[in-house]
Amino acid sequence: ASGVVKAVMDRLIEDFEGHPLAGKASASLWLLLNMCGAVHCSDIAILGITASPITDHEKVRKMCEIPSVSASCPTAAIRPATVDGNQSVEVIEDLC
Repeated sequence: ASGVVKAVMDRLIEDFEGHPLAGKASASLWLLLNMCGAVHCSDIAILGITASPITDHEKVRKMCEIPSVSASCPTAAIRPATVDGNQSVEVIEDLC
């Protein structure tokens, strides 16, 4: 996301640089609406739309603590699952 943030900020600086403002203006860019932070409190808030991730079940089993991955999702869209006899996760796109 850092490339996207830089591109947006490079464009916004043209509009705000050199113009007197009544106070500080804040801008935020988020890829998920349910992320932590007060996105709605920013003067300018930009919400990106992302595609659902593809789950590599073999890597999930080897690289992730499945309970921690499930617990980190604020909408409970990531849940433990068994795929081909291996512990993994499933993503419920409607909740994501």
